[in-house]
Amino acid sequence: MTLLTSVFAAIICTVIWYKNAPNSKLNIAPLCWMFWGASLMWFVDAIFEYAELGAEYFAPAPMDMLNDLYLGLSVVAFALIIWLIMLLVKDPKGVVKAALFKVK
Repeated sequence: MTLLTSVFAAIICTVIWYKNAPNSKLNIAPLCWMFWGASLMWFVDAIFEYAELGAEYFAPAPMDMLNDLYLGLSVVAFALIIWLIMLLVKDPKGVVKAALFKVK
């Protein structure tokens, strides 16, 4: 489930990045790299786990699947938090700067 969660997030993020690539001010490329990096990490983990478990790898217990789903969603949430912090620090549209230095 961790691999599926991160791959779906990477695909969705890449489609959004590609659709808005020429004039994107949201800096989505680092988010895509984070999701694809997580996907690669979980893919390597799946290979090693399959080498260890064999055919049992494809019949996980429901509790293991739920734990993996929570872990995958946690990784996606953490990447989104990092991206949001990067976006607020770079402030490409000047929204944060305008809010902080608003003249009354």
